[in-house]
This record gives sequence, structure tokens and C-alpha cells, in this order.
Amino acid sequence: MKKLLTLLLTATLAVACCFGFTACGETADIKTVDIPEYDYMYSDVEVPSDYKVGFIFLHDEKSTYDLNFLEAAKEAKLALGLSDSQVIYKFNIEEGQACYDAAKDLVDQGCKAVFADSFGHESFMLKAAKDFPAVNFFHATGTTAHTENVSNFHNAFADIYQGRYLAGIAAGMKLNEMIKNKTKINGTVVTAENALIGYVGAYTYAEVISGYTSFYLGAKSVCPTVKMKVQFTGSWYDEVAEKAAAEALISKGCNLISQHADSMGAPSACEAKGVPNVSYNGSTISKCPNTFIISSRIDWSVYFKAMIASTAGSEEFEIPTDVSVPMQAGAVKLTALNANVMAEGTVEAIYQARNKMFNGELFVFDCANFTVNGEHLTSYKADVDTDPNFEKDTDVIKTATVNGQTITYFAESVFRSAPYFDIQIDGVELLNSKF
Repeated sequence: MKKLLTLLLTATLAVACCFGFTACGETADIKTVDIPEYDYMYSDVEVPSDYKVGFIFLHDEKSTYDLNFLEAAKEAKLALGLSDSQVIYKFNIEEGQACYDAAKDLVDQGCKAVFADSFGHESFMLKAAKDFPAVNFFHATGTTAHTENVSNFHNAFADIYQGRYLAGIAAGMKLNEMIKNKTKINGTVVTAENALIGYVGAYTYAEVISGYTSFYLGAKSVCPTVKMKVQFTGSWYDEVAEKAAAEALISKGCNLISQHADSMGAPSACEAKGVPNVSYNGSTISKCPNTFIISSRIDWSVYFKAMIASTAGSEEFEIPTDVSVPMQAGAVKLTALNANVMAEGTVEAIYQARNKMFNGELFVFDCANFTVNGEHLTSYKADVDTDPNFEKDTDVIKTATVNGQTITYFAESVFRSAPYFDIQIDGVELLNSKF
């Protein structure tokens, strides 16, 4: 436990110091290949029998995002030896007064820690934190804890942009294979000139922009000619809209699809059309055996375990106000690759890139690897403090020396846990941007 907490501490910001699919094993027809993982130490922690924790979900297990959050809660429950009566779940809680009411009810039932999973829950979780100072409130993906200075209100995220970059490498390797084999997608042969990824996004928020950009840069690192088109749906979870967006992207010549959306809409469209797919928040291999390649996700159980242990009094530990848990701590995971769809050499390419990340030799948003209106970034002020006027307040372009060379990079999730990369880079086309 000490090591886990130390990893969280090292990730604490300076300013603060969906998975509706069933994972499938190997069968006669479906074979998977695991990405080698590092070992993460986690020792036993005793939680008092009268301790209770509550979880608030925007949707239920039909949503990829919410199910991923739920599975992490169950994993933390099992690891810490909590009984059914000690863990209370609240599903389908809208981003409004219903969130505050749910939080208050969890407090009334004796919860000492309350976790909420949706961006729009934040202001209501903050109000609950102010009203119930003896309870710790944890909000995923939020942006205000580091400026509100409410001691029992906390934001958390993970460095998912690293996982998306690695998943992008799998996509780029698949594009290379299709180019080499002159594969036809939707009746057109895939070439280096028309190597095109489609991406189904929920909103034009920084979290989504950071995600599709890191995915694109991962693909571009191995397939230099790749381009991307993005179609937004205006909803985190809308199966009809997500399927329609994927179909529209395929009709516009996209020969591989990925997503930041929470249903089976896009993966099912890909399976029907025979278009390779990289999903999010969990494997779709059981329902899309012919097109699924890989998926990345945040493993929230790492954070849950540490925060529950701390609020239960099992460890003396100052709970971070705002933290992005690193991939090295096991907070970002890749699913097993679909051996029947992935390109040869994909495991090796991902493993090599991940090792460079962990060794500080590879930066996802290395400014040498992308341009904005034809120019490389040398400075950029991001809206880190999220004041009411959305003013850009912090220069997030930093430098590092690697093997005697200076690297200039966009420092994502360093000054705040929630992503703030909101730049439209060259090579990515937004087909709609009203959301």
C-alpha cells in the first residue's frame, strides 16, 4: 500500500503540493495477445467493518464509461475486503440537483467517501463537500478542486493520453498492413495517400481533443501519411448517434475508426462494414471479432483503493486535492490485442514506445511531431484554472533534455489533472464542431 500511495504522491500536481462489453478469452476462432504489464505492489489494508463508501454513476452498465468505473469499484471492494453493505451504488444520476441529492443520501447512509464519475456532476459534488465537511468527495474528470481550496473535495484523472497514443500505434500498424496488402475498405484500396482514420467524439471538450490528438499522433508515429476526420455526437452515450457518426466517417473514406463515446454504436457499425476499430473503455472482441484491434481505459481501482484506505484511517496520508495517476502506477491499461486483426509487429511497437515513455525518452505531445497552421509550438497558454471567462492562464510548453537533445513538448495533465490540451493540429479535420 505504501508504494501505491507513493506513486499517487509523485503524481500530485504542483498546484496541489463504459464498458458495456464482455471481455472474451481465447476460443477456437478468437485469439488474443496480451501487452506485457509491469508488476504493481499492493499490500493488504484493514478497513473497519462499519466503514461505508458510495459511488455515483451518470448511467449504468450499458455505458462503456460507467461500467469501467463500476468494475473498478468492484475490484477495490474485493481487494479491500469490503462487504456488500459497505459499498453503495447510485446509477443513472443526472448532471443536476439529482447528483447533490444522491450524495446527501449516501452521507445519510453513513458513507465516509463518495465518488462521482461524470464531468457535469462536479458543481453538485462541490456543494455537497461544503455542506458535509466530515465526508470526502472525489470527482473524476473535474477541473476546480485545485482552485476551490475545499479540503474534502478532490479531483482525479489518469494519464489516459498515453494509453490512447499506444492504441494509436496499433491503429497505425494496421494501416501500414492494409497499405502493404492493398486491402479494400468500403470498395477502395487503402494506400499511403488515403490512409484515413475516423474518430467519433462526444464533445469538443479538451478531454476529447486531447484523446483524439494523442491517438492520432500514435498512429502517425508509425504511419506518417495518416490523416484523421472527427465527427461529434453531442452526447457521451447515444448508440444511434454514435453508429450514424461512424457510418458517415466510413462513407467519407475512413478505413479505420476509433472513438471517445460510450456505446456499441461505432464498433457495431465497423463490424457490419468490415472496418478495423479501436474502441475505448473495454474490449469489444466478443461482439466484434472481425474488426476489434485494441482498447485503452483508465483503471480507476488504483485510485479507489488508495483513497478508500486513506479515508478509512488505515494509512496516514494526506489525500491529494488534484491528481493524475500515471500509467506507471497501473492506472492506464490496454486490453489484449485481437490476434486475428492486429498487424504483425504491433506488440513490439507498443512495448518499445511504452518503455520510452516510462524512461522519459518519449513525450506524447512532442512539439516536433505536430504543427498548428504549419508552425511548431514554442509557447502556449492553456486554461488551467478554468475561471468563468475561460482565460488562458498557464504556459504549458516545456523542455526536457534527452540523450543530449532538447525536446519541446506540451505538458499535459501536469498543472491540473483533467486534460487541457485543446489545440486543433494539422492533419485532423473536424466535420462538425457545434458541441
